[in-house]
Amino acid sequence: MINISLPDGSVRSFDKPVSGAEIAAEIGPGLAKAALALRVDGKMVDLAHVVDGDSKIGIVTSRDPEALELLRHDAAHVLAQAVQELYPGTQITFGPSTDDGFYYDFVRAEPFSPEDFAKIEQRMAEIVDRNLPIVREVWDRAKIKDYFVQHGEKFKAEWADELPKDEIITVYKQGDWLDMCLGPHLPSTGKLGKAFKLTKVSGAYWRGDKNNAQLQRVYGTVFFSDKDLKAYLMRIEEAEKRDHRRIGREMGLFHQQEEAAGMVFWHPKGWTFWRTLESYLRRKLEAGGYVEVKTPQLVDRKLWEESGHWEKFRENMYLSENEDGLREYMADPALRIFALKPMNCPCHVEIFNVGLRSYRELPLRMAEMGSCHRFEPSGALHGILRVRNFTQDDAHIFCTEAQIESETIRFCKLLDEVYRDLGFTDYFVKFSDRPPVRAGSDAVWDQAEGALLSASKAAGLEVILNPGEGAFYGPKLEFVLRDAIGRDWQCGTLQVDFVLPERLDANYVAEDGSRRRPVMLHRAIFGSFERMIGILIENYAGRFPLWLAPTQAVVVTVVSDADSYANEVTDQLRAAGMRVDTDLSNEKINYKVREHSLAHVPLIIAVGRRDAEGRTVAVRRLGSDKQEVLELGAAVTTLSTEARPPF
Repeated sequence: MINISLPDGSVRSFDKPVSGAEIAAEIGPGLAKAALALRVDGKMVDLAHVVDGDSKIGIVTSRDPEALELLRHDAAHVLAQAVQELYPGTQITFGPSTDDGFYYDFVRAEPFSPEDFAKIEQRMAEIVDRNLPIVREVWDRAKIKDYFVQHGEKFKAEWADELPKDEIITVYKQGDWLDMCLGPHLPSTGKLGKAFKLTKVSGAYWRGDKNNAQLQRVYGTVFFSDKDLKAYLMRIEEAEKRDHRRIGREMGLFHQQEEAAGMVFWHPKGWTFWRTLESYLRRKLEAGGYVEVKTPQLVDRKLWEESGHWEKFRENMYLSENEDGLREYMADPALRIFALKPMNCPCHVEIFNVGLRSYRELPLRMAEMGSCHRFEPSGALHGILRVRNFTQDDAHIFCTEAQIESETIRFCKLLDEVYRDLGFTDYFVKFSDRPPVRAGSDAVWDQAEGALLSASKAAGLEVILNPGEGAFYGPKLEFVLRDAIGRDWQCGTLQVDFVLPERLDANYVAEDGSRRRPVMLHRAIFGSFERMIGILIENYAGRFPLWLAPTQAVVVTVVSDADSYANEVTDQLRAAGMRVDTDLSNEKINYKVREHSLAHVPLIIAVGRRDAEGRTVAVRRLGSDKQEVLELGAAVTTLSTEARPPF
């Protein structure tokens, strides 16, 4: 007898092994129709999977969060089948699901273009209509390799040949088409539906190596309903309108160029935005009991070896030495060489280690607006959201183990205040535990993970488990912002580290006179200034809150007779602390209003002959056709008060 425990706590008994489809049918015809996959003891498998022992199971339907990833994986297979039917001779490589859709990499002499998408989508719809059963089979290595060789799939044959000798090779077939795949998959192509859309094509490399063959990557997205697909496509369209790169150019905030790939040239307005944000954060940190430090850009590799970063980050670090030094290093790696810092943490430990520290100094909250460099692959770069030179709003809290909880609560409160001041009220928190490759013993990781989980609960956080994504030295909390159009951005972090203080021999004198290791809390709120500014640009579509706007107001003249008065208005507003420009050009007022509105200036202050005579101004707010006439003194007081930062 096989006992099947269901999510509602009930138990169904079967006198023989039973498939997921049979279990669903036993429960009811509605569930049998809606069933897409099976979850056995927490693991998702095909609906055809046979359960042959007592198990806890769940029937996966479109309502399950995991179902969307399943749908996207199937869409990738249907895409590949459609392409190979339409374009014989095209080779396939890999086609996974992604966070917002799927893609498949192809090898084809002719390039794909968006003009091909309608034809491919039509063939995908035909494959859905065929309702082909999706069947899992186990093949031996020789069979699968021979199959791919015979079908001219040299890349797949190469991959099959290199799989571990003891690995079970599974194949998923839909009609005459197949691919190696771990699964799981839907029961048939008909379950996919037709709420899919191909979105773009780009280049890629076989196995991600630029020295290998170039591939064509076709992207798409899919949902369970046309409604959800349309909503997603509208979000994408809106996201394109909000692209920080375009808005950054239009507003004159920054630019990037190949001579400094992955780095940013900040223009006056963009740097004003940066400094406004930095000044705000610095005031928050000072009020929060932080001390600010500054550490070197170039540090001997010896420190990076001691900290463990040389082993973990070496390939992403920039080495800096003169030509002779580099030549000597290549000849003898033991020779001295410097590296641009990829992060600030070891340098902060070095500051902590100067002099004799007492328990009375703890917690010590050490902050730095630290410029860091990491060699990111060129394909990973994206405007100012993913760069090679970035400034972390970094801080490290040296504390006792007993202080972890109170410092976590304190940090979460600070982070929440900052996010709300920036207009983000919706965010969630992920808990990332030990990665496969890490420093420190399991006992130390048990200690660190337990401390962070307990502190998270004390701070009132509901965390989502993110397995295996912790830093190599400790577990972390990841704070994910949700913006105005529903996109998620991972920004803030809090990490508990017992490892680095040990590796770099940090200690303090405890109350009983003994030497003890501090706990090190790594924390950031923005993550980096570049990334946060990019997020803010896209969240607000360039229409920033008044206190953040690089140019808060522009004073425009209706007639040249008002030039002198316009300058006076500008001077008074600047004296009150506002960032103001003046437009005395001979253009018509409607043109001026349009141009400054396109530049996203929050306040347009118009003055004419009558305003000069009556000492008034006409205030027009961005996005409004109405204007408000105010006496000059009242306008200066009201607008300057409104323009003040929230802290």
